[in-house]
Amino acid sequence: MDDAGFRQGMWVIAKERRRFGYRRLHVLLKREGYLSNHKKLFRLYREEKLAVCHRGGRKRAIGTRAPMMVPMAPNERWSLDFASDQLTGGRRFRVLTVVDDCTRECLALVADSSLSVTRVARELDRLVIERGKPKSATTAACSPATPS
Repeated sequence: MDDAGFRQGMWVIAKERRRFGYRRLHVLLKREGYLSNHKKLFRLYREEKLAVCHRGGRKRAIGTRAPMMVPMAPNERWSLDFASDQLTGGRRFRVLTVVDDCTRECLALVADSSLSVTRVARELDRLVIERGKPKSATTAACSPATPS
């Protein structure tokens, strides 16, 4: 078998199916009647500089993030967090915790077997009426850790 015809068939399939590697090319070439073992195909594949086009990787944030500002007055930033646990009988419950980041005061602890979005919104509205609206609210994962 001549390598020129084999190489030509390999090129045609490789350009048509860019995401196929040499192993899948081997199967398609076999179907078209080109008989060769995988080692020879791999050698020719490398000689022709054929390769699977790599897709782009995961996009990451460019640059560094600005550090979160430390609140200097009450009601500048509230942190919200959910905690979950299980009773001895097997029933699960969740607790919504709202903390003022400046004073480290716990503004609300709401425990229930299920906390819906409307329930969380109702509790936050109650807090806004009672304490005033904060400048920002964040999840507890973003807030600074309490000093030990």
